[in-house]
Amino acid sequence: MNEHPVLLFDGVCNLCSTAIQFIIKRDSGDCFRFAAMQSPAGERLLAEHRLTDLSSETMVLIVDRSIYLRSDAALEIARQLDGAWSLMRWFSLLPRAWREAGYRRLASNRFRWFGRRRSCLMPSEENRRRFLV
Repeated sequence: MNEHPVLLFDGVCNLCSTAIQFIIKRDSGDCFRFAAMQSPAGERLLAEHRLTDLSSETMVLIVDRSIYLRSDAALEIARQLDGAWSLMRWFSLLPRAWREAGYRRLASNRFRWFGRRRSCLMPSEENRRRFLV
């Protein structure tokens, strides 16, 4: 079990890669770890948590024994970020169906709106320790 929350993301998605960089800049406590779903570590974590049937459109946050998916994952991440970003937790008061509809719309259009990478995000040397392989 990992002592840090682990975010599983689509490694070839530009939006996802930008989100990871955004999180790293606002995570001064060095809380989060990251793994592309397509990586050996990502595939292993998905299998360990019986999540192998998820689409790559699903953001997954693993915190201890808890699993957060899609909008719940995004809100849990925001809750732990520096500054005013933690205030986004108030979006959890919206009905989950509304949050999930917004998340699914963004996720299903992410390649069209933000593009796709040819390969998974390669972390900088300074951030490499935060990425599971």
